[in-house]
Amino acid sequence: MAGLRRRQLGRRAAMAALLGATSCHSPAGALSRTEPLGGAVRDMALRPLGVLSINTQQLGTHSLSGLHVGADLTLTAVCDRGNWARARLVLAADGAPLRLENPSSGPLRDPAGRSLPRGALGDAECLAALPDGSWLVGFERLHRIWRYQDIDGPARPVDAPEAIRRQPYNAGLESLGVLPDGCWLMISEGHRIGMDATLRTSWIGRPGRWHRLNYRTSPGYDPSDLCPLPDGGALVLERRFHPFNGDWFSARIKRIPPIGTAPDLLEGQLVAELAPPLPTDNWEGISAFLHDGRPLVAIVSDDNDMPFQRSLLMVLGWADQAMG
Repeated sequence: MAGLRRRQLGRRAAMAALLGATSCHSPAGALSRTEPLGGAVRDMALRPLGVLSINTQQLGTHSLSGLHVGADLTLTAVCDRGNWARARLVLAADGAPLRLENPSSGPLRDPAGRSLPRGALGDAECLAALPDGSWLVGFERLHRIWRYQDIDGPARPVDAPEAIRRQPYNAGLESLGVLPDGCWLMISEGHRIGMDATLRTSWIGRPGRWHRLNYRTSPGYDPSDLCPLPDGGALVLERRFHPFNGDWFSARIKRIPPIGTAPDLLEGQLVAELAPPLPTDNWEGISAFLHDGRPLVAIVSDDNDMPFQRSLLMVLGWADQAMG
């Protein structure tokens, strides 16, 4: 997480008092439970199909920040407490999430194979799959990208744009994805361009060949993750935290069209708006995947290890069935 955590921690006592500081986790023994959608789904291109509340005690970790759902419905996540987690996602025929099964978790490791400590060194924020089955994990605070042949194995540092190391301490690399052509796309959460509060520093390319560009986020929102689409574009998850106007959390998903050669600016089309009465929390991870030939999208929330937040998993489907 990033600047959001600073704001939340500063208001923790007030928020806990307002919400009664009661736990929202699933019942003991259950890895997940379904949540009602809570109202009519807004007519947009990408629509919620269902939500699961995750019991992080059963999962073995919390503060889920980066997400990948594979073709076999294996869900892999990284956590900003220096851990990874896995489970199998079970879906209904229409794509609605039914439950999670077979959880496993463990520590992310450094290049020497040592478990990462909780804190600045272990602040994993984003996850991307490479074609060979290995993983890229982006970290902030101590800004870097590490590659994992196996998610539970030792890390290998990789070449990244030099400017990543100069990102805001707790508002750095939150969004990372590998596009179908092999290029990596990265967006900073909090590094702004000049006086325009909607522009964020971004990069596209490969190790040793980076092109810097800008991403335009929605006013008042921060990019918190991205995932590639088969057409060469991407989805960007943007989140907003506003505790004193009654909504608390909201999020948007933007669709970036196929990215050409060395663009200067990325702008996306709004395809989903996620706000109460839909179940909502601090949405931080996004992944696009196929289920029985149907394109779907999953997002996950980071509970920040706070008793009044939840780890939620939402699955969304395209109204026109087309992902690209």
